Amino acid sequence: MTWLIIWIVIYLAVIIWFTARHVRKNDPEQYLVNNRNTALLPLVFTTLATFVGGGTSIGLIAMGYESGFAAIGIGMAYVAGFMILYRYAGQIRDFGAARRIYTFPQYLLRQYTTGHSASFTRLFSGSVSGVNIFIFFFLLSAQFVGMASLLKHGFGMGYQTAAVVSALTIILYTALAGLSGVIYTDMIQFVVIVIMILFIFIPGTWSDTEGFARLAELPAEMLHGTFYGYTFLIGLLIFLSPSVLVRMDIWQRMLAARDASTARKTAFWSGIGMLPFYIIFPLVGMSVRLTMGGEVNPNEATYLFIDKHGGAFIAAFAITGLLAALMSSGDSFLNIISISAIRDFSGWGKKERSTAADGHKLIRIATIVFGLIALALSLTFPYIVDLMVVGIGTIVIFVPVTLLALSHPNPGHYARWALVSILSGFMVNTVFFVLGISQPETFEPKSSFIPAFIVSALVLGAGLLIHTKKPKDAAHT
Repeated sequence: MTWLIIWIVIYLAVIIWFTARHVRKNDPEQYLVNNRNTALLPLVFTTLATFVGGGTSIGLIAMGYESGFAAIGIGMAYVAGFMILYRYAGQIRDFGAARRIYTFPQYLLRQYTTGHSASFTRLFSGSVSGVNIFIFFFLLSAQFVGMASLLKHGFGMGYQTAAVVSALTIILYTALAGLSGVIYTDMIQFVVIVIMILFIFIPGTWSDTEGFARLAELPAEMLHGTFYGYTFLIGLLIFLSPSVLVRMDIWQRMLAARDASTARKTAFWSGIGMLPFYIIFPLVGMSVRLTMGGEVNPNEATYLFIDKHGGAFIAAFAITGLLAALMSSGDSFLNIISISAIRDFSGWGKKERSTAADGHKLIRIATIVFGLIALALSLTFPYIVDLMVVGIGTIVIFVPVTLLALSHPNPGHYARWALVSILSGFMVNTVFFVLGISQPETFEPKSSFIPAFIVSALVLGAGLLIHTKKPKDAAHT
């Protein structure tokens, strides 16, 4: 425990230094999008840190322990998704800079509500932001669960105490530093997790699996990636891939790029760079399954692996690295939730410049409130795999309306159909997820995003067909 305390103190000292550096900045452009002047390397690092952060790593290790190579399907889907993002990244960056766009929901609001009534604009804004906030609550709670599982073992805390400590740490830093602080600490946290992989995860997995030869001892469905069924695996590649295009955390980073070329390069190199992590993490979980049997709590697989393969010094460094990575993802998600709530619900972006400081304070207040709500979710539903999958899966309902907004010269003509598409997809996703949780023999809850995506696409497609049959001078549908 001594080495763990030492490493954590060193890490917190670095965090405090960055916080002190950025807390003096009270410029919304700095706080929200790092002055739209972020270079390629830090942008790639902060993107990778979010996608391969602690919640993802612990979640994928838990998923690998539970299901085997099915977890790698998520990584393959994301790589394809980043290549889709590459096509639009420059357009997203320049559109945001020209129109002072700060969030993904704000972009949809701008594209779909121009020329519509104030009541419809409020309904559309509230629906889009509300669904996005719901999604990122699950992702944020997954970070709290991951941090709590590490602190529970590292310091002998109870789960509830560890979850509270984890949440308060992320809330405090995010409220003070904003995106600029998040980006710079992400760079450090990404380097730490790479070191941990090179010196613990890869050697330990190679040893436990005897050069991967022992993987043949696992059930066939774990090796074939079909543990959750073919529907889940195929659905990941077809439906989850484009979800990268509609993730609020990715939009925030594209909007923070210094130019369109940097945004495109960030999308490309992030996609290439993340795949090795999505292969290594599930393999760690599978090696735990081989060496410790099938009775381990999946949430604890990461700590058990580290405890087995690291001495006091190395294990403490690894736990600190994972805590740092969890914080990296957690502060990104919390930052996004808070910005979206204040800017998109309150319309702060339309207020006079003199009220910007007030809006900045509101974002920090929202950070505290939403962080506490996510903490409550992590205490009542402490299942990191389910939290992670439902979060990343639900995002796909925004894909059809986003592709239309990015490709059509006047998407506002289809605003009402876009709203129905989002809400219907969200309802279908919720119904199937609840069905899967309550009756797992009937439906796999992790596949709920598939019917949700199909319904969202069909509804919007129907709207496009109906609209084209109307007279050209018809009112907005």
